[in-house]
Amino acid sequence: MPEKNIVLLGATGSIGKNTLKVARKHPGRIRIAAIAANSRYEPLAAIAHEFHVPHVALYDRAAAALARASGLFPPGTHFHEGPEGLVELAELDGTNLVVMAIVGTLGLVPALAAIRARKTLALASKEILVLAGKFVMAESVRLDVPIVPMDSEHNAIFQCLHAEPSRHVERLILTASGGQFRDASIEEMRRATPAQALCHPNWDMGPKVTIDSSTMANKGLELIEARWLFDIPQERIDIVVHPQSIIHSMVRFVDGSVLAQLCPPLMTFPIQHCIFYPDRDMGTAPTLDFSQTLRLDIRPPDTTRFPCLRLAREASAVAGIAPAVFNAANEVAVDAFVKEQIPFFGIPTLIERTLRAITPCEPQSLDDLLAADSEARAIARELLPLAVA
Repeated sequence: MPEKNIVLLGATGSIGKNTLKVARKHPGRIRIAAIAANSRYEPLAAIAHEFHVPHVALYDRAAAALARASGLFPPGTHFHEGPEGLVELAELDGTNLVVMAIVGTLGLVPALAAIRARKTLALASKEILVLAGKFVMAESVRLDVPIVPMDSEHNAIFQCLHAEPSRHVERLILTASGGQFRDASIEEMRRATPAQALCHPNWDMGPKVTIDSSTMANKGLELIEARWLFDIPQERIDIVVHPQSIIHSMVRFVDGSVLAQLCPPLMTFPIQHCIFYPDRDMGTAPTLDFSQTLRLDIRPPDTTRFPCLRLAREASAVAGIAPAVFNAANEVAVDAFVKEQIPFFGIPTLIERTLRAITPCEPQSLDDLLAADSEARAIARELLPLAVA
């Protein structure tokens, strides 16, 4: 199998760290050619030394200046900075896979750049397709560049759908752990603190994704993303709660058969699958032991306690700019909750108020979507006082 020359955008986050675990396990098979982070240049320097990475980018220009002057990086390191620095890495000659692990929508432009440079895109940033799935998938199809989903749920569906024509697919079934508050009462959730919401029972993730799991907004975002990735309408995508996080998602076919993908709740499994696809190699971490008792529980979600699920499905049904508005309002709301400006249930309140404040329309260009994203963020910030009660 040929060597994978990887650009890792988001190298210091959870996905980035797990990607490096896979690289350590497969020396000679994986070369880290370029890495990027927002502002944390010290861990980036350590990665550059360990993996002999020649190209480094920092989105924050002030941090990039400090990194250049720090003396921490290997001699001869090529520095890139700002939004254009991420694009330069995405287009880097001699690479064949771009791992998009930037949280939020900052990865949209470099993701499009990678596709246009004909690099396989391993996508872990669900917000990119939520914001601009129409345009990103159109570029992927136009240039015949594969997008390999790295989120565990979408990667599971991707594996289950392998070689199956779309006419065979009846439903996609996304599994959700239920998050930190899956068994909590509404009253307990009303009193939830950011510290409580940041303690996930199964997964080790960054703060934004962890909060999204606590509200189950992450599953709403995944529903919207799945609609674009697999060209399946949202009314044929189900969500179920599976507390053990061992079944990562399922596909039900027209003959009634259901295929599921199982593995421990570790991101090295979907990451390794994406890196080596369509091949496979020895695993990075131990897998399931079927000589031991294994419990697999599944139940429907409670949209009363988790209204973000309902709001995401409504936004997906309206389509147009609505999913982008949902995503933008959620990002503002999560930031406000972490800063203790609004309560836990202020998150869905702010999302719903923002969705109601913006007239739905069909974007004709990427600029239309970016304008809707900007408008939604501004309106959400204006509406913050109404999400306190």
